[in-house]
Amino acid sequence: MAPVSPRVVALPVLVGSLLSALVAGCGPSSGSAAPDEDSTVVWATAASGEPTAPASPSPEPATLSLAFAGDVHFTGRTARLLNTPATAFGPIASVLAEADLTILNLETAVTTRGTPEPKTYRFRAPPATFEALRAAGIDAVSLANNHTLDYGQVGFADTLAAAERAEFPVFGAGRNAAEANAPWITTVRGTRIAVLGFSQIRSFASTWVATDTRPGMAMAWDVERAVAAVAAARLQADLVIVYNHWGKERDGCPTVIQQEFAGHLARAGADLIIGSHAHTLQGDGFLGSAYVAYGLGNFLWYGSSASTETGVLRLTVRGRSVLTQELVPAVVSGTGQPVVLTGASATKLTQRFAGLRACAGLADQPA
Repeated sequence: MAPVSPRVVALPVLVGSLLSALVAGCGPSSGSAAPDEDSTVVWATAASGEPTAPASPSPEPATLSLAFAGDVHFTGRTARLLNTPATAFGPIASVLAEADLTILNLETAVTTRGTPEPKTYRFRAPPATFEALRAAGIDAVSLANNHTLDYGQVGFADTLAAAERAEFPVFGAGRNAAEANAPWITTVRGTRIAVLGFSQIRSFASTWVATDTRPGMAMAWDVERAVAAVAAARLQADLVIVYNHWGKERDGCPTVIQQEFAGHLARAGADLIIGSHAHTLQGDGFLGSAYVAYGLGNFLWYGSSASTETGVLRLTVRGRSVLTQELVPAVVSGTGQPVVLTGASATKLTQRFAGLRACAGLADQPA
């Protein structure tokens, strides 16, 4: 588990004429930060005829283990798990905690107040949610989804306040558009990582989207702003991760809209593109040099759904490169907790997940 870092709020992103220049300058680069004041800077002296000293070699980036999971909330049968937050996730917490950085989607408002939005499914949970997340080894969560504002602006304000009191990093939503579209930035063993979140769900999008004067979440429908946010993050970090809430429910294949948005993100400089929402697993693989996992399904879930298949996606990365990827196969149990599969059941799910790559249109290896 990585050390908890404060949320970094980027400056408002400029769009329009600046966007094309910004994206053009953010092609496949190393993403390395500029030398700090203690770095050795060697200047060429060709004009004086003196030899140029060789530059000091760049340090080899650390090899990191990253873990990702799908949608989580504490309501219905999972609400009682917060009676003991330290064990709310059950034994799978050890898989989450052993990674250098672990991220998932928090699919709920964290509030006891607010006016319910006029929708069929509404989720909310008490502040102990963040205690349970931290105890399970989770380092940050996305709030860019179709349930964060289930209890209106009052419930959303409570959610942000509860995260701040718990000193727990969240991303993908904020008090205005600049904050919602800003990355959470953390440094893990010398690697500076930027994480952004976007929702591609149309329901309530027009009233839930963050604006310059209204709290809310970052929406994938504003492609120009999302692309600019990723391009700006590319300039700030060695590794850029985007966690999206997207896809057609119960469909294991990504939609054309998902695939198009993933392409925009990859071209803007995203290295890892992870997703959830479809209530079922979707395929993974490479889109150029970017690694994409379209859907990780439900993870800690309140009731029945299209599929109980789930897992923890484990990646090994060095710099911007994904060295290994595997899904630790699991199933959502009767308690709502995910339980790691073994034996023939694990093999079957692992093979099924690998087979989803075909309809995802992703490659086995980076380009």
